[in-house]
Amino acid sequence: MAYPLVVMGFAFSVLIALVVFLVPVFIGVFKQFGGDLPTITKFTVALSNLMTGYWWALIAGGLGLVAAFRKWKATSGGLRMWDTFKLRIPMKIGDIVQKIALARWSRTLSALVSAGVPLMAALEITGKTAGNWCIEKAMADVIESVRQGGTIADPLKAAPVFPSMVGHMVGVGEETGAMDTMLTKIADFYEDQVNAAVKQLASILEPVMIVIVGGMVGFIVISMYMPLFKVYDSIK
Repeated sequence: MAYPLVVMGFAFSVLIALVVFLVPVFIGVFKQFGGDLPTITKFTVALSNLMTGYWWALIAGGLGLVAAFRKWKATSGGLRMWDTFKLRIPMKIGDIVQKIALARWSRTLSALVSAGVPLMAALEITGKTAGNWCIEKAMADVIESVRQGGTIADPLKAAPVFPSMVGHMVGVGEETGAMDTMLTKIADFYEDQVNAAVKQLASILEPVMIVIVGGMVGFIVISMYMPLFKVYDSIK
């Protein structure tokens, strides 16, 4: 996400520069013309006045929102809601987050099992290092199932965050005694899936960013030139 973040950050910087430095010049021209401004121009003028007159409040509000978000995410309820939301982000971003978490989960559990770590300890460590609350919750159900003499695969099949393929492969690994091998294959599969999904996401984001950047600049330009067209029509 570094490339789109840099592009969008630059685009918003240009937008702020236009609103702060260009729009006030047009405001002086509009006052000389008089008359009622179009709605889109009124909105842009109000936005310019807000950013030039209350920039300190905007910065303080932005910092406050960031601090409040971090504090909320640090709570158990906030972390649960945030991790669940990340899995539902559109444009395949949620799918990539899920596949990364699954690859990390399977790779960690495979390494622990192949290293001879006791199963219960391996499950607990994997749940804590999964990086997502949904997987951690599913691992808690797996641990409870194993403690009661059940299997690892059944709770995984019931967990929405785990695709059915994962549960079936883990079940085969339990039956054949090749748990670490099956987990390694799962990790390899999802790592390949992540690489392919990232390439697809990059191809999707490029035209989307072009449309967003063009729309922002076009909005400012149109809002500033509409009053000029109105004056021209009145002169004609």
